[in-house]
Amino acid sequence: MPYISTHLIIMNGGVKMFKTKKAQSGGLITGLVFGIASLVIGVIVAFVIVSTMTGAGLLGDDDTDTETVTKETNAWINATPYQLGLTSNASRSNYAITHAWNSTSNTIIESANWTLSSVTGILTNATTVANDYKNVSFNYTFTHSFDNSDQRSVNALSANFTAGVDNVSEKIPTILLIAAIVLILGVLVLLVGAWQRMRMGGGGI
Repeated sequence: MPYISTHLIIMNGGVKMFKTKKAQSGGLITGLVFGIASLVIGVIVAFVIVSTMTGAGLLGDDDTDTETVTKETNAWINATPYQLGLTSNASRSNYAITHAWNSTSNTIIESANWTLSSVTGILTNATTVANDYKNVSFNYTFTHSFDNSDQRSVNALSANFTAGVDNVSEKIPTILLIAAIVLILGVLVLLVGAWQRMRMGGGGI
């Protein structure tokens, strides 16, 4: 009779040990899955927040300043349109010519000789006579728009966040490999525990 009692205690101890290992393995796997899912959800939420802040106009109007260009040379006033500044720029507007002269003869060209788009800065011949000023110089002003301080901060945050995500994404294969190894080890622990229980006569898995 003492022998049977001792055997039952060992069996009960074995079952308790198996249940403890099973609970630990299950908790490890659950925690692993929950951690990966939380990371993915967190990244998505952060992207949505940053995108909303940068694209929804919540940060106020752009800052502006007035800039002056003195003696822009090698320009022209004729049948071919001329772009002030040589290239179009969406951040510039309110163009206004303050002075224009023919660099060849050093004579002033009156404003009646041209038409200027204040939005685009494109200059065209405004007279019915086919004027052909091939060597013109201009003084002019324009308004330059640029991001305000809040927008610049958000842009920097977005750039840093994107760089951080890129760095993490490079390590995703390693993270998934570690997760797979942990998952396999957890399954093996469960199988070994089940085998030990069956060996001691505890029944099926």
